[in-house]
Amino acid sequence: MNVQVSKSDVWGTAEAPPSKSYTHRAIVIGSLGHYAKITGPLLSADTLATVDACRAFGADVRVVGDVIEIAGVIGRPKVPDDVIDARGRPKVPDDVIDAKNSGTTLRLGMSVAALADGATVLTGDGSLRRRPNGPLIKALNELGAVCYSTRGTGAAPLVVHGVMEGGKVNIAGDVSSQFISSLLIACPFAKNDTRLDIEGELKSRPYVEVTVEMLAAAGCRVEAGPSQFAVPGGQDYDLKAYRVPGDFSSAAYLLAAAAITRSKVTVSNLFESKQGDAAILEYLLDMGANVHWDTDGGTVTVDGGDLHGIDLDAGNTPDLVPTLAVIGACASGTTNIENAEHVRYKETDRLRAITAELRKMGAQIEERQDGLTVTGGPLKGAAVDGYDDHRIVMSLAVAGLAAEGTTTISTAESVAISYPGFFDDLKKLGAKVLV
Repeated sequence: MNVQVSKSDVWGTAEAPPSKSYTHRAIVIGSLGHYAKITGPLLSADTLATVDACRAFGADVRVVGDVIEIAGVIGRPKVPDDVIDARGRPKVPDDVIDAKNSGTTLRLGMSVAALADGATVLTGDGSLRRRPNGPLIKALNELGAVCYSTRGTGAAPLVVHGVMEGGKVNIAGDVSSQFISSLLIACPFAKNDTRLDIEGELKSRPYVEVTVEMLAAAGCRVEAGPSQFAVPGGQDYDLKAYRVPGDFSSAAYLLAAAAITRSKVTVSNLFESKQGDAAILEYLLDMGANVHWDTDGGTVTVDGGDLHGIDLDAGNTPDLVPTLAVIGACASGTTNIENAEHVRYKETDRLRAITAELRKMGAQIEERQDGLTVTGGPLKGAAVDGYDDHRIVMSLAVAGLAAEGTTTISTAESVAISYPGFFDDLKKLGAKVLV
């Protein structure tokens, strides 16, 4: 599907969609525990892939309106009689688990599969079958499971045979924090204690902190240090009632749109949490935008400002990089984005993709192995490729609001992965969008 975006101002209010990261984790933790009632989840292509995966592992997952109710596979559900008591281990799925485009579903599912007494096959779409999983495969094998890539590449399709027992393992931290989160969620059910020692820098650490936060909410003990995590074995989960917070990653597009068009937008449902992408507020402030965050009310307002380039470290905020490149292209001076090599291992190589497409729009942007240098200047509308990547599509749509003429973006349907209402929200704010 192609979408056309023309130069526009944006004014008004919008509500941030629920956090994709918190929703994924709540579904998996609830499915491994006693009982969970998740209110206000994000129901998108990615999170529904996680729902399907957890059902395949034997959890009773019911989606009714904006509530997900789960009777888990390991704990003894503390729920009314009409809810299935599915105590025990995750079952071996009856069929292959298709994670579709969701790296989180695949990676969290790998460690859940390591708790099942049998073999599980996990795969996904063409993009997901190119994404690396080597460090997690190695860790699961060292913890007592049997895990391998069918093609020997470290990418899906993957076979995981449990049962992992726990132990001590070293794991690289510079490819994906999802590997660490996956192990932290499953290892409490191992027979023995587990210690994870992180080799190198733990990129995207805030996502691991989100995981630890949610494990604590479910009554699980994890000892977190700067470069190691200790997880006692033999635990269980009881998440009970949980409300999903708003998503700063998605809200960043609306806030960036206001900043680059010198407009005014207020986004609600943005309360304090462990989300690293809340850093978008600091980045916008440092670049000269007028930003006000009412932490009690959960609203963020961006009201114009004269934007200028800055130097920033994207180690903890990889999902913001395409958006930051767009803001840099619309700011005076030069923006340097560093420590971002892990952005290459997402749904697509996002450093290469955003460089190629912004150049079509006239941007001065240089790609390095671990980052980007963007020099501000006028943008012009162009036909650009969205790469079937929701974050590339939404970032290019934001760029189109500041470009002279019309920008046509391909594969725009991919926004359903994380923000199904994105284009509707832009239109409500006054953007000229033709879907």
